Amino acid sequence: MISRRRLLTATGALALLSACGSNTGRGSSEGLRQWYHAYGEPGVQQAVERYAQAYGKVPVDVQWNPGDYDSKLATALLSGTGPDVFEATTQVSAVRAGQLVPLDDVIASARDDFTASILAGHTVDGQLYGIPQAVDMQMLFYRKSMLAAAGVSPPSTVDELVDAARRLTAGGVKGLFAGNDAGVKVLAGPALWSAGLDYVTPEHQVGFDDPVAAQAIGKLRSLQESGSLLLGAVKDWSEPDAFTQGLVAMQWTGLWTVPAVQKALGDDFGVLPWPRLNDAGKPSVPVGAYGAMVNAKSAKVAEAKEFVRWLWVEKTEYQADFNQSYGFHIPPRKSLASSADKLRTGAAADAVKFVQDNARSSNPPDWTSAMRTAFEDAVARVVRDGADASSELRGAVSKVRDELKRLYG
Repeated sequence: MISRRRLLTATGALALLSACGSNTGRGSSEGLRQWYHAYGEPGVQQAVERYAQAYGKVPVDVQWNPGDYDSKLATALLSGTGPDVFEATTQVSAVRAGQLVPLDDVIASARDDFTASILAGHTVDGQLYGIPQAVDMQMLFYRKSMLAAAGVSPPSTVDELVDAARRLTAGGVKGLFAGNDAGVKVLAGPALWSAGLDYVTPEHQVGFDDPVAAQAIGKLRSLQESGSLLLGAVKDWSEPDAFTQGLVAMQWTGLWTVPAVQKALGDDFGVLPWPRLNDAGKPSVPVGAYGAMVNAKSAKVAEAKEFVRWLWVEKTEYQADFNQSYGFHIPPRKSLASSADKLRTGAAADAVKFVQDNARSSNPPDWTSAMRTAFEDAVARVVRDGADASSELRGAVSKVRDELKRLYG
């Protein structure tokens, strides 16, 4: 069983698509078929089944999919046996394959209520293909008491963070934990954003084809060389145990850990976005959000769109329940995020503000699995092995450029 946090690292089922599926020819009298992956939070399955049962226009059959949802969905869509409505991340490859229905008319007048950066993660060539359901995000947690004892202020630049991690490493406590891979998977994106760069530009060019990229990734190597990173933890970055047990003064982890951190530490912690490297960069938090999508090969496209409109645009009480009653997530709609009791104070309120002001997509539509692998492999060789950053990133740039040519010509 997996939780919504998978959005922040997965490239999504639709990235696997390469051809169009066929029309199943199922009659509209059969109702709609809706797919979800198997969420790890207790109660989610019963909730989505309850939502479907409440829809009165046509029957909706919810299918819960444990295991490798991504591959199962991709295979079903390609074979023409896929669901009418499903959740996924938007990928250019799916749009090119003719698998997705544009949903701009579905979101309609509610568009301005959705966080713009979240909608951007479901937009290809100016059209929206997924209605965001729930937002997960990552941020930097720090122990207030530990920083105060070391005379360290919460860092506002990458250099300050590197220095803080070094100064906070003492007496069996490390300065920072960002995963047992030295932060390669979770910090590579924020490192680019800190320097004003990105994975891919709006003009469909490589976003890190810049000498400053080597400097940004080099800061991650500096953390590794300083000895201030915790490595070999029993649980990885997505769990807060190293932080709550006092093994580190700072940890990069997700919003979903806030309840556990509050239970363990009370108010002895704060949260921050990843800081800026230079004046061209900005603080950032990676975000991910599954979107409700309509299968373009469905025999019931109109009915499917109407159901998606009802559930993910009109039924705000269900949207609030989905985000706040099972785990800890931010609604993609600004009005719901601002009115949620759990998100009004403390670290949760800070997280909402970070999403509004500093959110960057952890999985943009044109960032394919091949691109991600090339980039992360290059970063890993720099951070963990000490390889030359400029040389390694040039190799990744070449591979990403080839992928962009394949997508856009």
